[in-house]
Amino acid sequence: MGRMKVELNLIRKPQLKKQYRRLVIEEAVLGQGFIARDISFINTAGASKNQAVALRVDADMAAFYRCAIDGYQDTLYARLGHQFYRECDISGTVDFIFGDATAVFQMCNIYVKLPASGQSNTITAQVKTFLGRPWKTYAVTVYIKSYMDSIVDPSGWMKWSDGDDPAMYKVYYGEYANYGPGKGTQDTRINWPGFHLMQYEEARNFSVSRFIKGDEWLPSTSIPFDDGI
Repeated sequence: MGRMKVELNLIRKPQLKKQYRRLVIEEAVLGQGFIARDISFINTAGASKNQAVALRVDADMAAFYRCAIDGYQDTLYARLGHQFYRECDISGTVDFIFGDATAVFQMCNIYVKLPASGQSNTITAQVKTFLGRPWKTYAVTVYIKSYMDSIVDPSGWMKWSDGDDPAMYKVYYGEYANYGPGKGTQDTRINWPGFHLMQYEEARNFSVSRFIKGDEWLPSTSIPFDDGI
């Protein structure tokens, strides 16, 4: 995963009530300054089809407002550039938000769906889900003022592979002022060098203006955004 700041609700089950227009994209979003409003991006391959991207975003200064991004494994590939997601519903099973983009998710809902048999990141009574795992060595992901349901495993984060994963020394995983039964505490979360229960001064580095320079390009999109934390 690339650099991502998340302010969202992490919820057990899809409860999509909004109505969206549907858009078929054969390749990906490539153009700088792309804006999507009230559109659903869906991959219907199903849980048993392994990787099945619903939306790949290769565009800098791309913004999504009140959109639904729905799939199973690898739903949203935020590949590169600065990206902003506001009031979006994103659903999937395994690694379903990933990429090298620098992205902010603000007032979004993330829905964890039931995957195929044998896959991890599930939401059954016996198995919990995780906030992320380091796809690459220098992943940066933080959750700020987000509601976390009881589906979140108390440890919060997981290794990419068993054993001494070198990525856990070089990632930056952070949490600040989250709430709900799945929120992290010093006693329950992983004890990695790269994990941080952040203080305010650390968390403010992930504001829209500091993290994606959104104050420079988001006003022209007419999409609302909060620059605080």
